[in-house]
Amino acid sequence: MTTAPSHPQPARSGPRIGVLGSYGGFNIGDESILTCVLRCLRAQRPEARLVVFSRNAEHTRVHHPGADEVVDWEGVSRNHVLDALASLDVLVLGGGGLLFDGEARRYLRLVRAAQERGIRTFAYAIGAGPLREADDREAVRNVLADMDDVVVRDEESKLVLEEVGVERDVVVTADPALLLEPEPFTEEMMRHEGVPTDSRLVGMSVREPGRAAEKLDEGDYHALLADVADFLVRRLDAHVVFLPMERHDVRHAHAVLSHMTAPDKGRILHGSYSPGQVLGFMRHLDLAVGMRLHFVIFAALSGLPVLPLPYSGKVFDFARRMGAPALVGVAREQAGLLLAEVDRLWDEYPERREELHSRVRELSTQALETCARCGVLLDEVDGGMVDGGMEAAIGTAPFLDPRAEPPHPPTAEPRPLGV
Repeated sequence: MTTAPSHPQPARSGPRIGVLGSYGGFNIGDESILTCVLRCLRAQRPEARLVVFSRNAEHTRVHHPGADEVVDWEGVSRNHVLDALASLDVLVLGGGGLLFDGEARRYLRLVRAAQERGIRTFAYAIGAGPLREADDREAVRNVLADMDDVVVRDEESKLVLEEVGVERDVVVTADPALLLEPEPFTEEMMRHEGVPTDSRLVGMSVREPGRAAEKLDEGDYHALLADVADFLVRRLDAHVVFLPMERHDVRHAHAVLSHMTAPDKGRILHGSYSPGQVLGFMRHLDLAVGMRLHFVIFAALSGLPVLPLPYSGKVFDFARRMGAPALVGVAREQAGLLLAEVDRLWDEYPERREELHSRVRELSTQALETCARCGVLLDEVDGGMVDGGMEAAIGTAPFLDPRAEPPHPPTAEPRPLGV
């Protein structure tokens, strides 16, 4: 249900803007997106009333005080949600990967309800695919055709929409989380997690195998990732820190740790942290290897050499845009190739650092384009943009100053392989 936010909010005289996505604390990546979308909307329209449609309203209310209202949309009556929709001027769908089998129709049902009430609708750097189920494909074709603007975060999503039969202009920008600001992750927090502050640190993100390791059983999959972790311990004289990006990742991190020959050099972050704090933690790392898209994005934002492990098209697409290695699969007999790729990444990073810095800056600028396009729609709704709105949004984006230095060079020169 809708309840008052936990922090007193000023009266808002501007448009009522709804934000609908996979929000509610299930995934750090989605929460980072919400943080950035709310910041964009507030920069564009300081007097707007921002209404978040959440899968866990209490979590959103506590962790996103910038929202003026929070509405549960799961496990509540349809009329309750429709009443909240009816009061909006604009409904923003996204960002994040929302249009996939089994979920697309659920989100788009609410978008269609808004459209039927004359509410303007905007797709904010969403992701699409896989879309194989007939009901989801039909919903995507019909609802997106009537949206005021459709922006996706990667080329693969645009290709998926074209394959489904969406016949309209679709703009490609970049993931909203590229505009996330880091928050401090202090040495005291490091000590509390048992993470050393006087050693090289490698971050790892693991999740269920999925399409990344279709030919491996789960035990072999965990053992392979443990081989990678052990290699990094020996190669860099490092500790490996596993960062769960959602709750189910913890089990897989424990399983990988249990297969390591040097488990004493491994740690799993167990605390509950905001997306900005997780990004702040990344600034302590020297290298990152991972599967979750937003783990890879956070690593890129932190100026780290990063090896994306294959999982889905969205990770491949981001790796390609970053110029990072894009592996095509994980198989036990390919372990040597995977370790060689990690080794090459570390050795070549000093020469590639400036190029990667430039690519992150370019992607961050593209992420800002989504905010600008949303501002154009708001101009149509209420007749004018607030002075300085985009300047305020740009001020939140890391790396947009071409003179800025990458934030995190490796702590020392790579050493010869010693394993």
